[in-house]
Amino acid sequence: MRRSAVSLSVLACAVLALSACKRTETPADAAPPAAAAAASAPAASGDGAVAANDNLNAVLWMQRAQEYRAITEQTYRAAADHLDKALKEPNWDALVPDERGNAAKGLKPAVVLDVDETVLDNSPYQARLVRDGKEYDELSWDQWVAEKKAKAIPGVVDFAKAANAKGVTLLYISNRAVHLKDATLANLREQGLPVADDSVFLGLGTVVDGCEQAGSEKNCRRRLAGQQYRVLMQFGDQLGDFVEVTANTNDGRDTLLQQYHDWFGERWWMLPNPTYGGFEPAQFNNDYSQSRQARHDAKRAALDYAP
Repeated sequence: MRRSAVSLSVLACAVLALSACKRTETPADAAPPAAAAAASAPAASGDGAVAANDNLNAVLWMQRAQEYRAITEQTYRAAADHLDKALKEPNWDALVPDERGNAAKGLKPAVVLDVDETVLDNSPYQARLVRDGKEYDELSWDQWVAEKKAKAIPGVVDFAKAANAKGVTLLYISNRAVHLKDATLANLREQGLPVADDSVFLGLGTVVDGCEQAGSEKNCRRRLAGQQYRVLMQFGDQLGDFVEVTANTNDGRDTLLQQYHDWFGERWWMLPNPTYGGFEPAQFNNDYSQSRQARHDAKRAALDYAP
């Protein structure tokens, strides 16, 4: 969800949507985690009865499309098939070199997972925003997390249990704020996800000595994970769940994707999330202070009509 900028000692939500965000866990890569703003500007309908909502089809697809479930199950099944290979190769590491401050060889194996829309499905929260014509805000998000009603993303429980059985620790690096740890871990456990102990949750606000985190970026927390673990794989629904997004623009995001293209499907595993993310604010200069209508218009202007 969308977060505001934070300092090293006190990490708050970044206004930009960056990685799996209260997601950037925002929600969004370059601006809010884990769950950034869901409902966009209402466009006037023909009869004026019901305003259109930019997020309606996206949320409906996540909740009702068999294709969505097929994609997530397919992703986690494919990742499970790569797990033995990753375990056997002593130099296999899913952290980019800039985020690996120590040798990975010989460390305990782990996989890093974002939480929102990667492990837990928050589409009911987004559906409420569509129904009520509202946008993401921290209060309603915290209330949703406290309900502990998020279901597991299809396929993740089987993968997580298989990894755990092979001695692989599951680390949850989330842009849910640290004060949401207890509710989040309870929700994960209730859904059947392995949780070794409280230390495996690295939420927004986690202090990492010697590392200055920008907004809701996860680079410092990935460094922290790398100090104790050899990270075999990373899972997320935002580019910022895998690597720091320094420029949340279309060009900047394209460059990152091209640079790490070969990592996806081996070390990195992307889950689909059309409801929020860094792709959206990249179309309106990451400026959520604009009106919903202005943001809506900017997104329409970004469409390719193949003239």
